[in-house]
Amino acid sequence: MLQLFAHPFSSYCQKVLIALYENDTPFEWRRVDEPDAMDELAARWPFKQFPILVDEDETIVEATIIIEHLAIHHPGPVAMLPADPGAALDVRALDRFFDNYVMTPQQKIVFDHLREPGDRDAVGAAQARAMLETAYTWLDLHMADREWASGDFSLADCAAAPALFYADWTHPIPARFANVHAYRRRLLARPSFARAVDEARPFRAYFPLGAPDRD
Repeated sequence: MLQLFAHPFSSYCQKVLIALYENDTPFEWRRVDEPDAMDELAARWPFKQFPILVDEDETIVEATIIIEHLAIHHPGPVAMLPADPGAALDVRALDRFFDNYVMTPQQKIVFDHLREPGDRDAVGAAQARAMLETAYTWLDLHMADREWASGDFSLADCAAAPALFYADWTHPIPARFANVHAYRRRLLARPSFARAVDEARPFRAYFPLGAPDRD
């Protein structure tokens, strides 16, 4: 059986969980905060980053690659990538958008907050907030006439869900971006992501900026 080394509160782990839950793919949880799990993860991937997926003797790293691996080797009724190569490129581009221009600046702000006050990077945090504002602006236009990021529900939406979830906690999405808010609500209502959010709920006290009393 597949083994997923992950933590429920991790955004990139949630990204993979959405893909697994969409297709009811059976897997064994290996929670990285449980005994021996992190040691085994480190033996397989010395960078100690998670999630990682173990499929028989193969170790697959990086959330996007894990989802693509699942699409190839453990496909289900919900295709994470469309069959058309051009459409698949668009999905991959949106996946990169959410990881690079939403998740990355969101995490930069959070990680900066974890530093001692004298070690914080005010300029870097301001740049990250500016990048999120630019991302919200672009995404609001992109989602004006779409239900999901690129055609049917896909890899791109797996990336979008945790990215927008935590980004709104970190640098709230302005009310004027109605299309982004509506998309975020649709993602939260999707059963696969709703399940991931509920599984992470007991760990909300971990959020360094303080989790809001919503979602």
